[in-house]
Amino acid sequence: MDANQPLVGAQTVGRRVVESLEETGRVFLFFVNVFRSFPGFWRKGHLVLEQMMAMGIESLSLVFVTSIFTGAVAAVQAAYQFQDYVPMRYLGSVIGKSVVIELGPVLTALVVAGRVGASIAAELGTMRVTEQIDALETMGVSPIRHLAVPRMISGMVMLPVVTIFSDFLAIVGAYVVAYVSLDVATNTFMEGLRMFFHLRDVFGGLVKSLFFGVVIATMGCYFGFHAEGGAEGVGRATTRAVVSSCLSILVLDYMLATLIFRVLLGA
Repeated sequence: MDANQPLVGAQTVGRRVVESLEETGRVFLFFVNVFRSFPGFWRKGHLVLEQMMAMGIESLSLVFVTSIFTGAVAAVQAAYQFQDYVPMRYLGSVIGKSVVIELGPVLTALVVAGRVGASIAAELGTMRVTEQIDALETMGVSPIRHLAVPRMISGMVMLPVVTIFSDFLAIVGAYVVAYVSLDVATNTFMEGLRMFFHLRDVFGGLVKSLFFGVVIATMGCYFGFHAEGGAEGVGRATTRAVVSSCLSILVLDYMLATLIFRVLLGA
């Protein structure tokens, strides 16, 4: 074995780490530029509404299926864990807590990232490689304000709204499975659901979804704006946008959960 192989491998890993940190810095600077362009966004109100439709309304069918079966699986797994140990009257409590705090916001964000994040990156990437973004700059129109700001605002607004529907549908799916398959009475399920219900849990989950919406819009816009190399480059940008969004959501979920539920609400 070549004695220089470990050194070459370490250099490769180090270079990848440095490149990842540089990319993270560029994404953060891009987000700052978008945020600084927020003043006067109401002048682009029609663009914001179009993006709200794309990110929110058009995602409901996919969120509907995902949420129903998420709640159903959560009920089956909780009942399996409870058997012979915990009374089934606590099933509603577990479903309510897990859905509004974790399952609803995170799974909704991942689903929307796969659908909307890819769409944003593909659309803006195509505009970049066909020089439409360059044409906007030539005409004196800010691409950030015209293209990125409406998508950012729609992500911040619509993802919490979609998450509310997701939470409700997941609980409905769990109730149907509990009633039909697990022989849990309606009163028993609802009693457990109310037993440990707190509005702060719902608000905490919605705050998380707001940040997830920012992540999805930022990643889609960033990689779309920096696409290059024709159709192949657009494909790479789309893939990187979805992967980066999903990884960022999972990392940010841990950070926000610690901050919200341990530091702020746990104090």
